[in-house]
Amino acid sequence: MSEPVIDLSRPKITSSPHVAASENVTQIMLWVVAALAPAAIWAVWNLGIPAVIVFVACLTSCLGTEALWNYLAKRPQTLLDGSALVTGLLLAMTLPPRTPWWMAATGGILAIALAKMIFGGLGWNLFNPALVGRAMVTISWAGVLAIQKVPGGWFEGLSLPATGDLDAINGATRLALAAADRAASGGYAYDLQAQFQPLLVRNLSGCIGEVSGALLVLGGFVLIAKGIIDWRIPAGYIGTVAVLSGLFGVNGFLEEAAFNVLAGGVLLGAFFMATDYVTSPMTRTGRLIFAFGCGLINVVGRFFGPMPESTTFAILFMNGLVPLIDRSLRPRTFGWVSRDG
Repeated sequence: MSEPVIDLSRPKITSSPHVAASENVTQIMLWVVAALAPAAIWAVWNLGIPAVIVFVACLTSCLGTEALWNYLAKRPQTLLDGSALVTGLLLAMTLPPRTPWWMAATGGILAIALAKMIFGGLGWNLFNPALVGRAMVTISWAGVLAIQKVPGGWFEGLSLPATGDLDAINGATRLALAAADRAASGGYAYDLQAQFQPLLVRNLSGCIGEVSGALLVLGGFVLIAKGIIDWRIPAGYIGTVAVLSGLFGVNGFLEEAAFNVLAGGVLLGAFFMATDYVTSPMTRTGRLIFAFGCGLINVVGRFFGPMPESTTFAILFMNGLVPLIDRSLRPRTFGWVSRDG
């Protein structure tokens, strides 16, 4: 009697329950790219060739580094999963448009090699790769990034007041001027409400991803509606920043809350970086704790630290606490019975 032939290419499903995902990794990453696309295209339209160069440098370095790593390690190529594409896109949006191409490329190489592939690839990294790349660029070349300006930016008509003890000011951002004003006089030399419209629609200062807060919110809502991200993280993050900024600020509660949510990288970080599946908690309660921690560190860094923009380091710090959060909030195993002794 001949042995039965088992077709391993068509596994037989037996008992239930089963969990079926409607989208794979590539589809999820493409949805993230699609959600970011309006803000990225609008940024390029307004910032021009310098922004294009940063995008090309980041995307090429991220994709090239992952391909080279897989080739040298004799592993299957993973470029088609889309994760390196998302990392390059996000990294570019966290950098000023006048960032030198070689600096942006270095950030992309470090983002993939140091924060992703060295841990084992997608699904094994502890920290968000794009933010690691941005942090390395910021730490290594803070002096270069601090003087980047975009022609025609609103800040060119304003004088920068004394910075006091603040030694890491990026003079081309609204957050920098706000921090410097608070340090010098305890107030602001300009009207906060007048900044809301440019921050929402056409902000020509700061990083590429800060050009339009409205388009970032639109992209975030698309991801929430599609079930790609959990609303708890952006809602908790943005809500914490709004409330604490209103309490710590020197102007009215609502003015400070709105300004600090719209200015800087809070919207980009809350919707597109803090929500990363691999580096955020698994449980709903854990995600709320994670979001609150991100917002708390972000606001403390802005109001009491030497760096007005602290979104990058707030999220990276909380990334490091995710294993502890997951361990502390681990759900009870189904059918488990605890016994004494």
